[in-house]
Amino acid sequence: MGRKGFASRTSGFATTSRQDGPERVVAYVRGLVECGALGPGGRLPAERELVQAVGLGRLTVRDGLHALRAMGVVETRHGSGSYIAAGPPRLASQPLNFLEALHRVSCDEMYEARRILEVDVAGLAAERATAAELATLGKEVASHFTLTQDPAAFLTHDIAFHRLLSAASRNPILATLVEMVSEAYYARRRESAPRAPESARRRAADMHRRIYTAVRSRNVARARQAMDDHIVQARRAQSLEVVADVAEGEPIYEATSSSTWRVRAAVSSLRRKATPNPTAGTT
Repeated sequence: MGRKGFASRTSGFATTSRQDGPERVVAYVRGLVECGALGPGGRLPAERELVQAVGLGRLTVRDGLHALRAMGVVETRHGSGSYIAAGPPRLASQPLNFLEALHRVSCDEMYEARRILEVDVAGLAAERATAAELATLGKEVASHFTLTQDPAAFLTHDIAFHRLLSAASRNPILATLVEMVSEAYYARRRESAPRAPESARRRAADMHRRIYTAVRSRNVARARQAMDDHIVQARRAQSLEVVADVAEGEPIYEATSSSTWRVRAAVSSLRRKATPNPTAGTT
């Protein structure tokens, strides 16, 4: 569509004067999407056109575009302009990371959220995944078995598998939520992943293969069960890492559940009893 035609289709949009400047830009772009003038992959009007359309200065328009990028709705291509994101919105993980820091979100709570979201996502993917998505998932799973000796690379591909599966659910809200939680999980897990033994990564790769096999065969119940088993197993494996670190006397700064704190206390007590007392037997 030519820019002149674009302008004629959107000239009737209005933004309320009660809105802050950047909010008016966000509301205007939302209006373009709602009326069908813009869709996934569509190019936004040039900056000067937005300035004229919303009646704001360039700096305020840029602040509005920055807000849209933070929402994951808009992406900027250098030298080309701003476009509506083609995939599901990628919500910034910073608010969730701030929530973790503020309320000391535990590992149990993180895995609980993943379990609630991803079990249903696996079932939907078994119903709805396209042939192309199944092919991509299959390649991703195959790559996991070549990366079990590289914790950082394995974690990256582990997260990628869960993101691909959420996209295959064909539910953009679930895909967006999984994306946000995955980013927060990655930020937490990248520090502790190197502590996991290679056997844990092999088990995770096997579980991913089970999930993929169930999705490929369109077996909803089996896909849901495989994902549930995977998340329960992953949580158990991470708990063992915590116990091993405490036994070795390494400090851990990760928020954990009260049960894990009790395990830490028990192991610490055992370690203290096993440590010879240099003053024992002296007067």
